[in-house]
Amino acid sequence: MEERRGRLRELGELVRRLRRGAGLTGKELARRAGVGQPTISRIETGGLLPTAETVERVAAALGLGPADRAELDGLVSRLRDEVGRLRGGLAGRESADDARVRAAGEVACFSSVMVPALLQTAEYARLALTVGRAVDEEDAAKAAAIRVQRQSVLFEEGRRFWFVLTEGAVRTWPGSPGLMVAQLDRLAQVSTLGHVRLGVVPWSVEAPAFALHGFTVFDGAVSVAELITGDVLVTEQGDVAAHREVLEAFGGVAVYGDGVRALLGEIGTDFRRLESQTQD
Repeated sequence: MEERRGRLRELGELVRRLRRGAGLTGKELARRAGVGQPTISRIETGGLLPTAETVERVAAALGLGPADRAELDGLVSRLRDEVGRLRGGLAGRESADDARVRAAGEVACFSSVMVPALLQTAEYARLALTVGRAVDEEDAAKAAAIRVQRQSVLFEEGRRFWFVLTEGAVRTWPGSPGLMVAQLDRLAQVSTLGHVRLGVVPWSVEAPAFALHGFTVFDGAVSVAELITGDVLVTEQGDVAAHREVLEAFGGVAVYGDGVRALLGEIGTDFRRLESQTQD
């Protein structure tokens, strides 16, 4: 893993050197290549392995000669070989989560940091999978697609879902304030589904416990704890029961229905105000 990160940094340094050699800023390169400026930034900081299409666009925008293009292609090729030797990747992890969710009749989720995967918009999902990580762009795109497609289970009869979030989870924003406006609208829409119970604990309510991480309980039998480095499957019934107790404690002080939609509307207003300030 460290070797891969080192190669990603090497790729970033190469792209930065080539960009500066062409007399371009990161914003100018992004515009010429037809990609987002954050994409260029993450490549140059060693946080993203670009797709073949992105490499082609960047190379064309830079007007690379044969020697520079060969150096760029060689480094990208070595990175792709290393990624290919890794098992699963983000897409593999999402596939495992997908199978677990689709096999469950009852899903109960608690989160104090971010919007749960089953409720994320496509853009939020992409950022949730990539921000702060050194990832392969193609792997991340596949993982985001799997995550979004999984949300079809929310509309299947015979299933039950309970989501409990803290207000902090819906105020923590990756990407932009505008992205969160769309995400909050998504939460409000889901809250109207008859078999989906969505609660948010307002910041003005005293916390009933300290939950150190998010988790999801499946059919009351197993729980998956969401850690920074990956998911941990919890099967010991005492531990699963402890997770359920935390969920019920926070769920007991959450607002639901019209109350949660009113709260989401207030938070959305704050994000719209923040968005207008950042555009001034």
